[in-house]
Amino acid sequence: MSELPEKQIKRLRSLLTEAETNLSAAKELLTSMLGDGDIITAPSSTITESPEGKVIEGVFDGQIMIGPDGKNYPVPANYASKSKLVEGDILKLTIGDNGKFLYKQIGPVERKTVIGTLTSHDDQYFVEVNGKEYKILYASVTYFRIKVGDQVTVIIPADNADATWAAVEASL
Repeated sequence: MSELPEKQIKRLRSLLTEAETNLSAAKELLTSMLGDGDIITAPSSTITESPEGKVIEGVFDGQIMIGPDGKNYPVPANYASKSKLVEGDILKLTIGDNGKFLYKQIGPVERKTVIGTLTSHDDQYFVEVNGKEYKILYASVTYFRIKVGDQVTVIIPADNADATWAAVEASL
């Protein structure tokens, strides 16, 4: 495979920057016309190149990261559990030249802590809080050694009533 001439690379980068600017302007215009609550869009996120490799910023959905390109990027369950990632957190993924994935939380959402009871059905674990079930990662169940019926402290997004995932804080 031949290398792309430097002029073509610069032109492609320029076109991408222009497209991102136009998309941002279009979203702002639509928001001003319809109001904030009527538009569902992914938060601003980017894909860039750095000396460390390809850098992608995206949104954690409780189990995976969704990139600005709509692609799903696997987040190791043990990292998500240990870091207590919450649905809506902004993550930075660096994909090294060797293919290694390195995640970092760069934009935590506002959180609140609640207490619930561990339940299980359909091969999935949940914490039931005031009649609502939140999915939790199996890695959290094994790490905290919690069993169905145990009381659990979980972290959920403070401003997202539609959240479906929670992060386990502790077993009571």
